[in-house]
Amino acid sequence: MASPGFWDRGKVAQETVEKLKSLKRLVEPFEKCEKEAQEISELLTLFDESDENSFRELKEHLDRLEQEVAGLEFQRLLSSPLDSHNAIVSINAGAGGTESCDWAEMLLRMYLRWADRHGCVTKTIDFQQGEEAGIKNATFLVEGSYAYGYLKAESGVHRLVRISPFDSNKRRHTSFASVDVIAEVEDAPEVQIKEADIRIDTYRAGGKGGQHVNKTSSAVRITHLASGLVTQCQNERSQHQNKEVAMKVLRARLFERLLKERAAEFKAQYGEKKEIAWGSQIRSYVFHPYTMVKDHRTGVETSNGQAVMDGELDDFIQAYLKKTVKTQ
Repeated sequence: MASPGFWDRGKVAQETVEKLKSLKRLVEPFEKCEKEAQEISELLTLFDESDENSFRELKEHLDRLEQEVAGLEFQRLLSSPLDSHNAIVSINAGAGGTESCDWAEMLLRMYLRWADRHGCVTKTIDFQQGEEAGIKNATFLVEGSYAYGYLKAESGVHRLVRISPFDSNKRRHTSFASVDVIAEVEDAPEVQIKEADIRIDTYRAGGKGGQHVNKTSSAVRITHLASGLVTQCQNERSQHQNKEVAMKVLRARLFERLLKERAAEFKAQYGEKKEIAWGSQIRSYVFHPYTMVKDHRTGVETSNGQAVMDGELDDFIQAYLKKTVKTQ
């Protein structure tokens, strides 16, 4: 980085800086633990059992070291090559009309709160408003350290049980929405997309209540003809920018599909018996007749549903990642 002309190569320089930051995030916690262990070793040489202050100081150091080691243990769970990448999150309302659209919007708010808690930056890629309330679907990018590593635990169907605010008879309703999380990949040599393999359609972007509709057809929808995958983007200022983002999402989805196919082949070859329940119900959020949020994969549950809807998801995510590592 100190070499002459390094900063003249904009994109290469930025990639190098990001790689350096990523390496520092891996190395610095180990160095911190090592330093703490050395300080404890020095304290032990001076430790006086009869001195209450010495005992208190030693305990504080030990507690701090224990927390740091626990952090390193958890970091081990995020060792997949894609875990450090940004995440592309898509939320889709299930059957149920307005109820499911409202639930999808509640999930969108939950994940945006989670991202904010973790210092991540979010960017909307695509957004389709519900006819009466909520959203039909939304796709957004989460930029931050290990965003995909954490959020991959959220892929699946999320179920809500509550008294419907849209039902004049105040009956209990069950709603479903699906969450799909893929890693953003800037460079995937295994995925080659030719112009002949895709169809590009343009249309006018729309906002809430018909407002903010573009005067030009800047929104872009890309269909990958061989796979049938469709990606779209309407949130950037120009058609060129929307096309670039939609292509990025398409590349990520094709790469994810390739990884799944390889995993399926491996399991078939070696007789893997574990079930991969893609798209299955992973978590229930019950707000009537009692309050409970339960993850069906790990058994983790809480009665503080409001905290969960405000983005407190780490207990669920950590339990899932720990279980995944154990069963691999």
